[in-house]
Amino acid sequence: FAEQRGGVIQDVTFELLGKGRELADELGVELAAVLLGSQMKEKASLLFEYGADKVYYVDDPGLAEYNTEPYTDVFSDLLNKYKPEAVLVGATSIGRAFIPRVAVRVKTGLTADCTELAIDTDKRLLLQTRPAFGGNIMATIICPDYRPQMATVRHKVFKKPVPHHGRSGQLVEEKAVIKDSRARIVEVLHEMLNQVNLTEADIIVSGGRGLGKPENFKIIEDLAKELGAAVGSSRAAVDAGWISSYHQVG
Repeated sequence: FAEQRGGVIQDVTFELLGKGRELADELGVELAAVLLGSQMKEKASLLFEYGADKVYYVDDPGLAEYNTEPYTDVFSDLLNKYKPEAVLVGATSIGRAFIPRVAVRVKTGLTADCTELAIDTDKRLLLQTRPAFGGNIMATIICPDYRPQMATVRHKVFKKPVPHHGRSGQLVEEKAVIKDSRARIVEVLHEMLNQVNLTEADIIVSGGRGLGKPENFKIIEDLAKELGAAVGSSRAAVDAGWISSYHQVG
């Protein structure tokens, strides 16, 4: 699943394409990306450069911004039509919201927050490893009886590959069949204080109650700006109303 926000493909997509390329090569199958959006056809070239052999693109104004029900409908229809062996999705707020619904819709399993993925080549199974019991053990989960095998992966778990500029593939355009949705997008609000997204950041400068008062977050913001970093905050400072919850880490 090629996640996009505001017409920008998110980095977690490229990370998953890199790992997906390895898994697809082990299985001897194609690697495909699914892109849902509006007027984003030209962005498919990026997905090819990061490893996709094929891009399924669905263009519809109702898919421009994320909305759970349309995304679930369209993605489920594509899975039922093309029947992939495995599906990888970022464990983002978007991925976590709609992919469990898709798994129920297509009657298969889903492993959340994987930290490693591998292939059992003899049984053609996706080995999905994730922390369990509060992180005390690592559990490897398989889905032997149903397809597709589905996993979500957190941002930054896999390294973003080096793109092969000029690499191309097959673009398959599909039409959206969107049923009436119980929710509609009224307005999209953007967090302006945090110029660097926490989930995208390599460096985070974080403050807490030790700052003494909310005005002192200016010190944190200034340092973050100098370092090209994101501004983080402890939960205590967020709960105190010193800074918005978008900045909470840990």
